Amino acid sequence: MPSNAVNKREQLTEALKQRILILDGAMGTMIQEYKLEEQDYRGERFKDWHVLIKGNNDLLSLTQPKIIADIHRAYLEAGADIIETNTFNATTISMEDYDMASLSREINFESAKLARSVCDELEAKDPSKPRYVAGVLGPTSKTCSISPDVNDPGYRNINFDKLVAAYVESTLALMEGGADLILIETIFDTLNAKAASFAVEEAFEQAGRSLPVMISGTITDASGRTLSGQTTEAFYNSIRHIKPLSIGLNCALGPDLLRQYVEELSRVCETFTSVHPNAGLPNEFGEYDLEAPEMAQEIIDWGKSGFINIVGGCCGTTPAHIKAFAKGLEGVKPRQLPELEVRMRLSGLEACNLN
Repeated sequence: MPSNAVNKREQLTEALKQRILILDGAMGTMIQEYKLEEQDYRGERFKDWHVLIKGNNDLLSLTQPKIIADIHRAYLEAGADIIETNTFNATTISMEDYDMASLSREINFESAKLARSVCDELEAKDPSKPRYVAGVLGPTSKTCSISPDVNDPGYRNINFDKLVAAYVESTLALMEGGADLILIETIFDTLNAKAASFAVEEAFEQAGRSLPVMISGTITDASGRTLSGQTTEAFYNSIRHIKPLSIGLNCALGPDLLRQYVEELSRVCETFTSVHPNAGLPNEFGEYDLEAPEMAQEIIDWGKSGFINIVGGCCGTTPAHIKAFAKGLEGVKPRQLPELEVRMRLSGLEACNLN
């Protein structure tokens, strides 16, 4: 493993022991503020593309790199320690929606390179504050565990091997582009997450080096379960063997509704924890109403309660939210890793812990 990769890993781990690290906020929310039209997404390179591509935000890393760089910069200036690459839907599987699967590798590489350049720019101005690039692997638009056809419960439109192949390609490109860690996020199906985790390890083996890995699931509604049916502890038991840098929750719910699950994860998790919730639930117009000061109160309470090691924002959050989190958590001690009793920890939809 290259010495700079080792140094980054050690640096990040040590920082997590000293303070709560700040993740960035939503990318889509910020892009929406630019009110881009079809021609903006296409740029000169894709002006004659044969399908509509408005809404393919990941493509903007190629056609509107200045906009993406400005968004990264805004989050870093607001106090973020870690920024996420603009690659949430950049796997070949999700890019098939725009007939752009062949562009997946390029988008991942250029997105990581872009985020790395902005981090380097800010670090040059203030070397005392390291900035980290999280190469994002999203859940894809398909699920291994659930049939998309209500009349055929056994049908699947994706399989484990195809997911692995897509995630390997994305991971390698993110690494080549300069990512400091890999973030598998918004997991609604644990089988997809296992495919991603397996693929990441395969990519590390191919690259001859490894990066820290963050894993973040999503509770889909007030039932407190992922879309594939698992409780928070069951989800944790399913992926703990991967031994990631952190395990967390993001998206779907606002901080008020997510709090009990964050507390539960903090209790059972042997690694660092991460959380990046939505700015409340969307209103009838699909917009998010929870303002920065109000949301920061919830986040600060999580910090003071000893629940979190990494915190940021998901849908609806902006640099104003991240700035409020960073300021409010100054001096707040990070969650201490618990020493849990050794048990066989199994899971189906529920956790099963045997002593």
